Amino acid sequence: MSFDLQKILESKRALRRNLAARPVAEKLRMLDVLRERELAIRGRAVASDSNAVREEPAPYRIKPV
Repeated sequence: MSFDLQKILESKRALRRNLAARPVAEKLRMLDVLRERELAIRGRAVASDSNAVREEPAPYRIKPV
């Protein structure tokens, strides 16, 4: 593992450029995957909370490519 700060910062910039260049539909799919992971990590903790507001996310309206 390298702790070269310049290399780390350039890597972060490259990742951000790569993500910014992706189509919106792909970014939304990535967001859905992250939400699923969050729910999997939370596990039963959320299910046992009776005061939690439960709401389904709105479906994305994506134009056909």
